[in-house]
Amino acid sequence: MAKVIMVQGTMSNAGKSLLAAGLCRIFKQDGYKVAPFKSQNMALNSFITEEGLEMGRAQVMQAEAAGIKPSVLMNPILLKPTNDTGSQVIVNGEVLGNMSAREYFAYKHNLKKDVMAAFNKLAEENDIIVIEGAGSPAEINLKDEDIVNMGMAKMAKAPVLLVGDIDRGGVFAQLAGTIMLLEEDEKAMVKGLIINKFRGDKTILDPGVKMLEEITGVDVVGVAPYLQIEVEDEDSLTERFNGKQEVGMIDIAVIRLPRISNFTDFNPFESIDGVSLRYVHSVNELKNPDMIILPGTKNTMEDLLWMRQNGLEAAICKAAAAGKIIYGVCGGYQMLGETLSDPEGVEAGGEIKGMGLLPMDTVFIGQKTRTRVTGTFENVGGALSGLTGIRLEGYEIHMGISTLREGTDAGTLTRISNFAGEGVQICEPKTDGVQSGSIYGTYVHSCFDKEGVAEEIVKAIARSKGLDTEQISGVDYQEFKETQYDILADALREHLDMKRIYEIMEEGI
Repeated sequence: MAKVIMVQGTMSNAGKSLLAAGLCRIFKQDGYKVAPFKSQNMALNSFITEEGLEMGRAQVMQAEAAGIKPSVLMNPILLKPTNDTGSQVIVNGEVLGNMSAREYFAYKHNLKKDVMAAFNKLAEENDIIVIEGAGSPAEINLKDEDIVNMGMAKMAKAPVLLVGDIDRGGVFAQLAGTIMLLEEDEKAMVKGLIINKFRGDKTILDPGVKMLEEITGVDVVGVAPYLQIEVEDEDSLTERFNGKQEVGMIDIAVIRLPRISNFTDFNPFESIDGVSLRYVHSVNELKNPDMIILPGTKNTMEDLLWMRQNGLEAAICKAAAAGKIIYGVCGGYQMLGETLSDPEGVEAGGEIKGMGLLPMDTVFIGQKTRTRVTGTFENVGGALSGLTGIRLEGYEIHMGISTLREGTDAGTLTRISNFAGEGVQICEPKTDGVQSGSIYGTYVHSCFDKEGVAEEIVKAIARSKGLDTEQISGVDYQEFKETQYDILADALREHLDMKRIYEIMEEGI
């Protein structure tokens, strides 16, 4: 069976996902077969595996760092919030149903067998498993039947590295207070502390580190720096949403919907010089972008009504009338149509008027489409005509069917095939998306990742503004991410006591 190490945090966004990814990369570089694992993930950023199963995006990122294909075994339970008090519950990659927070709290003990079946399968196939916790192990109201923090550590017999975020302040209280609230057997499982996101002169921090070790009885195994690297974020706590709003030579605005999902779709634009990718929440923030993107969402109808109420819908329609590029992905694509109907109550029920920018209608159904796709942009018109013939890859996750109205000048956007494994086609090619003038929509997530797609869009905007396109160059986004994982690993090797971390894994609990 594999050796195990678990990364837990004092709170959400302490940096657990990134540190776990970095450890995966280091172990891979050291010649081990390593896999990430998170028993329960709550996030709207999800991914479809080659088998057509849904899992959290963070474990996909960690699998990439480990140099292996993502598997739903790495994230057997995914919770996708549908509102402030409930979530869609996905088990082993398939939808179990919607539950309120209280319903899930009462039910989750039934999922221990699924969690351990997935973990044990990974442990049989790998040398090392890097487990990530969720939130904080000191949520004393949630300790009963815990399956993601100390409960998971006990089931997996995993020594724990506890991570605190110094960037937000109070890191010594975070770490000491968390340990204080643990049970005695849980305290004994914490084998190392990590202070994360540090900026400044470490010698000034050293006296506090020494006192922390004396108070907790646990060694600090590293002070990790604040890293500016481009890897995919786990969920809506991403710092991308709070980024600068300065406008670049090419300005792209992504609407920050209340239930935004899969915002990592747009990361490739950030790697192109001269492009500002801004997440905007109001009409004042929108300004006058060259392109507006409507992203995916877990609540298409409610988020459309939110835009209608705060004036963003009217502002987007005005921009469309002025010839600006409007691009919708998944839920954002559905919003662009004429009507959205929900006869089965998948979302809010009933029917509402869409934005009317694309001549198509969407009907929500209970069955979720989950598939990876490959294809080509075909006969693209308007400002993005240069996309014609460019390859794309991605995946679909949606619970609606959109139909193009007859007798219109609009056309479809792409031709795609479903595939499994090594490009094995499992159905006939089909068309996807709708385009009309400068308005484009698709169900395909990650459609900008393939080399040439984001670059051509930026060049098209530059040409329309009379700008020189010679200096605009995109990157192969997958290759770019590989370099970022290596940078992450190098930084952690420098600032973590990896010798001690290997010893902790060897000693176990």
